[in-house]
Amino acid sequence: MEDIIRSSLDLGAALKGLRRERKLKAIDIAEHSGRSRDVLNRLEKGQDVTVHSLFDILRAMGLCLRIENAGMPTLEEMQARFANNDDDAA
Repeated sequence: MEDIIRSSLDLGAALKGLRRERKLKAIDIAEHSGRSRDVLNRLEKGQDVTVHSLFDILRAMGLCLRIENAGMPTLEEMQARFANNDDDAA
């Protein structure tokens, strides 16, 4: 997985994509993580979950986090981030 995660929405989309790619069932991840399917669902939607829940779900999926310098966002990331702000300039 080489996704650049800059927001909770990015994280949720990446986890959901990996879960589907690996054909993992949400109920199985919930069971192995000790968390509810609702917590996994909230995480995949980019909503707030506890740090403990995040790490439990990552562990259940066989994943971990790596922290690195962010660098500059790409042009595509900037366009996506500010695409809905065009109306604010008027």
